[in-house]
Amino acid sequence: MSLEALLQEFGVACVAARSLPCFLLVQILHALPEGWAEFVNRIVHNKRMKRSGVADLPLHGGHVPPWLAERMTRLGTAISESVLYHYGPSELLSRLSDPFWFQALGCVMGMDWHSSGITTSVMGALKRGLNPRAHELGIYVCGGRGKHSRKTPDELRTVAEHASLDGEKLARTSRLTAKIDNNAIADGFQLYLHSFIVSKTGEWTVVQQGMNEATGIARRYHWHSATVRDFTSEPHTAIVGESVFSGEIMNLVDNRAKPAQEALLEIAQENPERVLCEVRKLCMPAHHDVRAKDVDLKRLGAVLTAAYERQLRDFANLLLLENLGPRTLQSLALIAEVIHGTPTRFSDPARFSFAHGGKDGHPFPVPLKTYDESLSVLRRALQQAKLGHTDKLDGFGRLDRFTKIVEKNVGAEADFKTVMAHEQKISASIGGRTVMDDRRPAIKTPKAPKKKTSDQLSLF
Repeated sequence: MSLEALLQEFGVACVAARSLPCFLLVQILHALPEGWAEFVNRIVHNKRMKRSGVADLPLHGGHVPPWLAERMTRLGTAISESVLYHYGPSELLSRLSDPFWFQALGCVMGMDWHSSGITTSVMGALKRGLNPRAHELGIYVCGGRGKHSRKTPDELRTVAEHASLDGEKLARTSRLTAKIDNNAIADGFQLYLHSFIVSKTGEWTVVQQGMNEATGIARRYHWHSATVRDFTSEPHTAIVGESVFSGEIMNLVDNRAKPAQEALLEIAQENPERVLCEVRKLCMPAHHDVRAKDVDLKRLGAVLTAAYERQLRDFANLLLLENLGPRTLQSLALIAEVIHGTPTRFSDPARFSFAHGGKDGHPFPVPLKTYDESLSVLRRALQQAKLGHTDKLDGFGRLDRFTKIVEKNVGAEADFKTVMAHEQKISASIGGRTVMDDRRPAIKTPKAPKKKTSDQLSLF
């Protein structure tokens, strides 16, 4: 097939080469075979695809133990199903294309809060959980890490055959996004993971990751098709307030602000890092432990207040139509925020690790009893919603709104040291487990006598 025929099939209008920033055009010309430079030039400026974000993460080795991998599959599937139920496939693709939301999802699933492994483990969990139900949910996950990434085109053709989509077009899009991030953009990162998530209507999101062994950093790239709304473009809630200047409030993520956006981009083209990286970039720190500076303490304080203050906890249980303990409510409030939260709520992904900890013990061991109870509550709500009884599933939205009301009106900041000490203290009683426990021989210890304690804990 000729280059022009490919362009026609993609529906791309001819774009003059001079419209591409010079630094990017030079990199593309050096990286691609003759004739394809102009093709990529046109695709980069095509409205059918867009890079939506980048995340830099410390490179970590290790593995996800079976006891966590199975739970991550179940929770990731349940959260995705909840987003699909409330907002539809386009919204799930929109969220997956945002590096901050994606990181928060991995944190709430119990994966290490900042490591490169969060991408592989989350995409693996979603593929295992969503694909067997793709005919029901309308979402397919293709590709993966290493050799699985090379199977992406064939998997997309198989999906297209079942969903009556253009498999060749999807396969070419997959190869093109990988080629741009792996070759055309000379940032020193070699791709080793490529996941392509596509809906039955043909909308898609790409999540792929490269590594730079010299720097010990992994870089995750997010792309989406043009019909998928940017997670930060025209958010769920409008900007409300008064401008300190005369005239309307300037909202530069509104579609009507396109001329202003383009003018700003033209100015930014003098600096390639700003053009390529700062649109929506997440940089996770190198330190393993979660620190107070990594978390919005007021937001965490609202979650803990709603969970531990008796009267507020009783009301939160009423919203969920459940009778749960404070620790499970803490996890469910953070899960509810991942399902229903607006873009600005995910600026501190580390906060979501206070739902189920992390496999390496940061910020604390994974509380398996709490994890399983949270999963059970969410799964029961989804099952009842299938039968037309939506009260329990809608309760997660009510809980999310209630937590925000507590944040606004109570405004209690979490006492970080106290919270961490409390989580470590109760860890054994709620099944706290890490990958290090799998390597240690079991040691029998005498049971300590039970002490009568109050659940009115001072965590703030």
